[in-house]
Amino acid sequence: MSRPSFWEELKRRNVLRAAALYAGASWLLVQIATQVFPFFDVPNWAVRWIVIAAILGFPPVLFFSWFYELTPQGLKRESEIASDAPLRRASQRRFDRWIIAVLGLAVVVLLANLLVLRRSERTTEAAADRSIAVLPFENLSDDKANAYFAEGIQDEILTRLAKIGSLRVISRTSTEHYASTPGNLPEIAQRLGVSNVLEGRVQKAGDRVRINVQLIRAATQEQVWAETYDRKLDDVFGVEGEVAQAIAEALDARLTGAEHTAIAQAPTHNAEAYDAYLRGLASELRVAHYLDWYQAVRYYQQAVQADPDFALAWARLSMVHSYIYLNGYDHSAQRLADMREAAERAMKLQPDLGEAWLARGYYDYRGLNDYPAAREAFEQAAQRLPNSAEATAAIAYVERRQGQWGDALAHLQAAIRSDPQNVSHWIGSAESEAALRHYAAAQTTLERALELGLGRELLLAHQAQFYLWQGDLEAAERILATLPADPANLNVAPIRAQQLWYRHRYAAVADLVRRLVASLDLKLGDQLPNLYAFMGGAYFFGGDRKAARAAFAEGKQKALALRQQGIDSANLASSLAVIEAALGESKAALEEARRGVALTGMDLWARAQARVAQAQAEALCGASEAALATLTESVKEPGGITPGDLRYDPIWDALRSDPRFQALVAAADAPLATTSQR
Repeated sequence: MSRPSFWEELKRRNVLRAAALYAGASWLLVQIATQVFPFFDVPNWAVRWIVIAAILGFPPVLFFSWFYELTPQGLKRESEIASDAPLRRASQRRFDRWIIAVLGLAVVVLLANLLVLRRSERTTEAAADRSIAVLPFENLSDDKANAYFAEGIQDEILTRLAKIGSLRVISRTSTEHYASTPGNLPEIAQRLGVSNVLEGRVQKAGDRVRINVQLIRAATQEQVWAETYDRKLDDVFGVEGEVAQAIAEALDARLTGAEHTAIAQAPTHNAEAYDAYLRGLASELRVAHYLDWYQAVRYYQQAVQADPDFALAWARLSMVHSYIYLNGYDHSAQRLADMREAAERAMKLQPDLGEAWLARGYYDYRGLNDYPAAREAFEQAAQRLPNSAEATAAIAYVERRQGQWGDALAHLQAAIRSDPQNVSHWIGSAESEAALRHYAAAQTTLERALELGLGRELLLAHQAQFYLWQGDLEAAERILATLPADPANLNVAPIRAQQLWYRHRYAAVADLVRRLVASLDLKLGDQLPNLYAFMGGAYFFGGDRKAARAAFAEGKQKALALRQQGIDSANLASSLAVIEAALGESKAALEEARRGVALTGMDLWARAQARVAQAQAEALCGASEAALATLTESVKEPGGITPGDLRYDPIWDALRSDPRFQALVAAADAPLATTSQR
């Protein structure tokens, strides 16, 4: 009698049946885990481990089924039933019943999944029905100074809604320009790309607050939901969460357990702290002048003094500190320490708070230039604030400083979708494209923003700037002719000065920059010495060497005074290098220029700008070979030397006859590659 084949032996020992049963059961387990776990906020790694365990368990099951059989009498070794044909057939029937049961259950689950998928497709088609914009709340208080309260309540409701992942929530900056109850609601909703609009009115009198809110379907202008809340000031803290919960229910938005907790949790139960927080929030959100940042700091400090456990106020306090620090208004060690303390307090008090992760990210980004840590923190913030354009844009700006331009542009486009009326996202995207010398794309981006009616003056100023970078002086001049001539206008005046510089109208440059520096309440921090370098250069190339030396000397004095105050940034070092080079202090200038580049650390965006200043200092010192070498590197860097600068800046006049410089001018016209780490 011939010996059975291996395949026949597998069938006889029920190994194939065991494999089918195990595969079906494993598939069912994975399906159940992926469908059920999210409802209980079980992390994704748990599902991954179930899949891995199922795969790893397959070989042992096959090995075990070769030696053992599952019979009606229980588990037996294969050798015990080898000659017992009835028992083996019973074992096979038992396997078959289990297989049929598992496969039947699998079919049920598969059909259920198909129904869910079809429903999901219908839900996707109707996803716009869960999109919402929160318009500015109307202040009905007799005391108009209470406008801050209405602004704060609106923003807090918006912040709670932004924590719900199944909603699409438009950011505040895209709605702040509209009236509280506009007459053209369908048009506004279409412009914002939403189906629903929340309107509100707030009346604060004494210790009482009345908040009226209504959710409106924009296309038909029908009221979907409305409610009035009458509260005392010491009992108003939970209203924002109640409103967000009601809106989610009205729009049939599913909330996870974590989202329920996030929107329901009151930020504080201290009326004095909450009032100070809302005042700080209003100051921060309406910033029209650098002093608004300092006012926001004072209010947030009052909030945390009244309630030291107010995590949200600590987070916002840290973020405002970080902005003041980054922009050179106060780049001191004390400001950095204050930023760190506030961020750490927020994280310790409420580690799941999205704003606490934002604060930590800004500390790492703006304070320490630790971009990997900042990116990780911002990604954590984005998980907790799924509708936050701020978190998405922050990731983009970190990626830009890391040289990941493709990723940065993608994230900026995502920020624009979440916050389409925020001009800063459009400018950030266009600026990134221009830094890569993709000038046509940059101008197209700005044109799209202009079509939306956003910040015309700011957008046109950037258009002129990009034309100057490209070397198209005529196009830049046409745009600048339409913009205000106010010398104190920081959006326009520096760009107009650069245009005049390229045209070699040095007297006009000196006059404009002198008036800019002398403007009342102008505080530029570490940017101030650069203006003195610009003014001194205008006098120098205009032939007034005495005035030039005086301007350079005053600029150096300002720079050293700032350094004594604890401000020691790359921007300050680069400006000082150019000033010292112009004063003939070559050794100090070259050392300062190299120091400016070194201070940028891993910040590739700032390094490109510092390298341009290094080349300028080298050229002014007569170090032509060093200047050419530095320019050769700068041409390769996004945000480095521009075609317009190489063509028209008089600093390079001594190098123009060198064929290597002419080659650099030609190379600067070529667009740079977009890099990505995705």
